[in-house]
Amino acid sequence: MDLGNWLYQMMPSPGVLLALIITIALVESLALIGLLVPGVVLITAAASLAGHYEIALIWVIACAFLGAIIGDGASYTLGYRYRDQVTSMWPLSKHPEWLERGKRFFDHHGPLSVLLGRFVGPVRPIVPLIAGIMHMPPATFTWANVGSAVLWAPAYVLPGYFLGSTWDQWQALPKALNPWLIGLGITVVVLALLFSLVRHHANPEGLLYRGLAWLTARLPGGDKLWRILAPHHEDEPPLASWLLLLGSLAGLSAWTLIVLDADGPMPMDARLNAIVSGLDLPLLPTFSEVMAKTGDMLGITIIALPWLAWLLVKRHWAALGHVLSALLGVAALNTLGKELIGRARPDTPDYLANSFSYPSAHTSASVVVFGLAATFIAQALPRHQRYWPYWAAILIVVPMALSRITLGVHWLSDLIGGSLLGLVVCAMTQLAWLRQERKPLSPCPLPALLLASLLLVCARVLWLPPV
Repeated sequence: MDLGNWLYQMMPSPGVLLALIITIALVESLALIGLLVPGVVLITAAASLAGHYEIALIWVIACAFLGAIIGDGASYTLGYRYRDQVTSMWPLSKHPEWLERGKRFFDHHGPLSVLLGRFVGPVRPIVPLIAGIMHMPPATFTWANVGSAVLWAPAYVLPGYFLGSTWDQWQALPKALNPWLIGLGITVVVLALLFSLVRHHANPEGLLYRGLAWLTARLPGGDKLWRILAPHHEDEPPLASWLLLLGSLAGLSAWTLIVLDADGPMPMDARLNAIVSGLDLPLLPTFSEVMAKTGDMLGITIIALPWLAWLLVKRHWAALGHVLSALLGVAALNTLGKELIGRARPDTPDYLANSFSYPSAHTSASVVVFGLAATFIAQALPRHQRYWPYWAAILIVVPMALSRITLGVHWLSDLIGGSLLGLVVCAMTQLAWLRQERKPLSPCPLPALLLASLLLVCARVLWLPPV
């Protein structure tokens, strides 16, 4: 029995499935119980079934929305009415740190905590309860509850729904694409692990740091070289940034020479373009257009706007100057590179008329924006947690770059060149930042800034044309 037949036999009726989605969203948002339930997995699975069997998307989102409102509302009511008893009930009696963590989040974000907390896993089922215990006005809570559910429901439902609705098409992907997908996955994972390994060992306790320190101590003039590579910094010596700059600059130079020597699309470019142009996935053009609008000049500016505004309000002039310089620098280098190399695109829509292909500006700009964001966020984290901002940046940048191929406006080699250029700018910006000790940028209202960027980029995708 194949997977499709098995799913068909196990499939509940549409009414039962919608009721199940309401229940999952409710329980996932319910005080304390939501900590014990894998709500994201269950919502994704239920939404995938709904998409696979073509239940109307609006009903699926509406059910998730309704369940989320009821769950948070019940949690708030429990805290509001039984504030003295609830703290002595299990499991809070065994885990008082859950309550303390939610209270810190509530104290820090105030009324916004209900809206933001729905998207922050560790405090999601706790914040509405805390809001009730702290006697947040019911009207304020209601607006925050409804507003957060409006955003939460599509964000959690859409990935699973689209996966289910396109399952048959994904199964029918041409076999010729498999080696490319496997190669991409292996390349991304290997490079990310190599980057993490170098960063780990470029710290004073690492083997790379100690090895280079030993080597430069025995070279003529090595002490001067070492003061450049790794001047004294309490937490983040710039050795890793120097290695990133040298490696990415060498890679960009060599790759650009290869592109110039090809004098047109490389064989791998032509093969991949031929495979991708034959794909027939109903949601692929829409996804690619969304990525195009998110990663163009206006989209990147909108994403960065809340963060730049926060730096301006907090008077972090040095950080603001470095970020603006990086954005202007990568834009200038992209323009210069395109004009000097003059490589034609596979296809040139009207809004890209008179624009050349190499390097990919979307890719390099996204690497700079999300790479620098990951760097600044990582510096505010304990050393053992600094990997996750970089992985998050990779998960955003890779599909944004690949969408340029599925749209037919770039070759694969353009994306590689754009990535290397973005890494060069990131490394140079980081080295400039580390020339002297800086005051910390934390505490940063990370959830609020992320939400602001998300709302702005959604507005840009829905209402503004690509540029």
